[in-house]
Amino acid sequence: MSSVARFAEADAALSAGRRAEGIDLIVQQLTEDPAAPAQVYRNFGALLIRDARYAQAEQWTRVGAEQYPRDFDLLNLLGVALRRLQRYDEALEVFGRCIKLDPKNITPQINAGNVHNDRRDGPAGLAVWTKLVRLQPSNAEFQRALGRSYWNLADLDKAEMRFRLASRLKPDYLDAWLDLANVTAERDPAAAIEVFDQALAALPNEPRLPESKTLMLRRAGRSADAEAYLIGLLTAQGDVAWVHQQLGQCIMERDRLRAHIHMQKAIELAPDRADYQVGLAESLGRTRIKESAMLEQGYEVLRGVADRMEKTAGNVKVASELFTRVADYDAADALSNFRDQGRLYAEAGKHTALLAHLARVKTPEDRVELMAQHKIWGDNLIAYAEKRAIAHRGPRKPDGKIRIGFMSSDLRAHPVAYFALPLFQHYDRSRFEIYCYSFYLGDEDKLQERITTLVDKFRWKKEIPDRDAAQMIADDQLDILIELGASTHMNKLNVMAFRPAPLQASWLGYPHSAGLTTIDHFILDPYVVPAKRELVLEEPLLMPKSWIAMGELAFPERPITPEIPQARNGYLTIGTANNPYKYSKAMVQTWARVTAAIPDARFMFIRPEGGAPSFRRHMTELFAAEGVSADRIRFEDVRGAHMPFYNDLDMSLDTFPQTGGTTTCEALFMGVPVVTRVGDAVFERLSYSILTNAGLGDLCAFSDEAFMEIALKLAADRPRREMLRTGLRGMLKASPLGQTTEFAADFFKMIEGAVVAARQARPVAETA
Repeated sequence: MSSVARFAEADAALSAGRRAEGIDLIVQQLTEDPAAPAQVYRNFGALLIRDARYAQAEQWTRVGAEQYPRDFDLLNLLGVALRRLQRYDEALEVFGRCIKLDPKNITPQINAGNVHNDRRDGPAGLAVWTKLVRLQPSNAEFQRALGRSYWNLADLDKAEMRFRLASRLKPDYLDAWLDLANVTAERDPAAAIEVFDQALAALPNEPRLPESKTLMLRRAGRSADAEAYLIGLLTAQGDVAWVHQQLGQCIMERDRLRAHIHMQKAIELAPDRADYQVGLAESLGRTRIKESAMLEQGYEVLRGVADRMEKTAGNVKVASELFTRVADYDAADALSNFRDQGRLYAEAGKHTALLAHLARVKTPEDRVELMAQHKIWGDNLIAYAEKRAIAHRGPRKPDGKIRIGFMSSDLRAHPVAYFALPLFQHYDRSRFEIYCYSFYLGDEDKLQERITTLVDKFRWKKEIPDRDAAQMIADDQLDILIELGASTHMNKLNVMAFRPAPLQASWLGYPHSAGLTTIDHFILDPYVVPAKRELVLEEPLLMPKSWIAMGELAFPERPITPEIPQARNGYLTIGTANNPYKYSKAMVQTWARVTAAIPDARFMFIRPEGGAPSFRRHMTELFAAEGVSADRIRFEDVRGAHMPFYNDLDMSLDTFPQTGGTTTCEALFMGVPVVTRVGDAVFERLSYSILTNAGLGDLCAFSDEAFMEIALKLAADRPRREMLRTGLRGMLKASPLGQTTEFAADFFKMIEGAVVAARQARPVAETA
């Protein structure tokens, strides 16, 4: 077939809507005869870009450019394809060649300016767009692009002015309105809602605006207003998929069951929206009413959509968490590899996802990579915060006291508060002042009320942007700020990026370096601190014995059945109450091998996941592969009321590589010894510290083989387990873990030393 005939056939296929066929015919012809006219390459490149086939577009426009190296349009198309592929340096080089070919043509200048904005290069973008705006001051697109350059420079006033001008020049310019609303929201989400109302007046039929307004209402903390707005839209417009989806998202934290009705309706109306199904699966997995049944339903929804969902950071996070909760480790591992998945989270700013990522560590290289992932997240956040610096009032008038801030939304009925409480109970008010900062969205409980009475100031702000929270803390002129919750639910780790205090530290809530170089210290102890310095980003600040103490509220007196379960049952019972996000396939296999090696031993899971058929099935299969039959596995479907079940355990096996913390303390407090596997990183050493301080250092294994040996030795040592059943609680109380007054004294002595050292070093640093 001649080239003319084949191109004609391709045109016919394209005209008939058979795009794949037409593209294949053109590729075939260009492969056989690269010396086709330049116009063929131009048209083909433009077609591929319109179809979002950017890799093919780059391939064939490059072939064409090699044939016609001075063809301006071909080179420009090549640059556009490279930009779409995010190969920004190459794109800029190509656009530079275009500018040399035709200096008066502003198209490649526009494209180069877009690349600078894509990569958030504020100075370079500003140079290009300032020039173009001077050429065409009434061009709304240019004004908006200039606004984005100012935004990348964090000059919000000038960015807002340009976006507002663009929307006046072109009232139907949706992207200008969206940019104006979003830049306004950086300072005041409430003001951004007014922008959306103005945009809706200008574009009453634009479907993206109501959804964007809904998201902004939720971002501003006005969930009730968002709900009312969405209900109004349903009344006015009837069933609309996105409205049902957003309504479900809006109310799910306070009414999961009603939320699921709306989310399921959205899926019925838009069955091809995989993201709607992922959203439903996530909410089902977070539902605490009929938890195991809801988890199972969420898992089934996710299984049906996993193959076609977009691999965004949010979707991968949901899928990884759900698959891991039901022990479908093959499905979880198929999502991505350790490096790519962690970096996907980090680049997307999803720090919370990195917590569950700890348990996937397998090698020394993984540990170093995990640190890099946290630092990617941290560096991006610091770059953002540096452009939005807060004001500092300078050092306060000396009064002889050290002012310490504790930042956590968990200063309530929560394990973080239980462990922190001894510090609030036992501090010298003549030497220290304690300020607490909480962003908890719920109602005050009795423990929060009690902490409020113990400390000097308790600032509770339910709805406050990160920068405003940082400014509030800076205005209190602290000597040191200690964050306790990292990025867990309702906490504001991002505040630390603004450096609201001259000295900053992490403690308690997150078992890894957060990733921010603005955090100076990580409060640890001689056992938790890694031997390898590269596994801690901050400077370790070491407690002399233990980094935690077990206050009386954390561990109130609970009855212990004196007789060990083995004496009552005639067989040994091993088990865990640890969260499955800490599990891995290899770890479960190790548990199964220990169980198999003890004649007639049972293994008990004390978790709400234990009621989910998929969790039971996967666990039963893994244990069976190691020789443990189904009748030797016990599942207890329980959340919150798990403590009495320790009376049914003879011994507990710790999770690894991420070990237990609170659960290890709970088990020991109930007379149940724990065997742990010690690793190199902080999150692999928590139980090591707890057990060593409790006088049970011999239950700490430093290899997989030793873990098995220690577990089997403990299982065989019935007299020791009988002694620990009734004596372990007393051992804890007599150990550093139980000496809360001494713990507090050590803690404040350590903090005082760090603050004094920082004060002494600061003038030297300022002079330098």
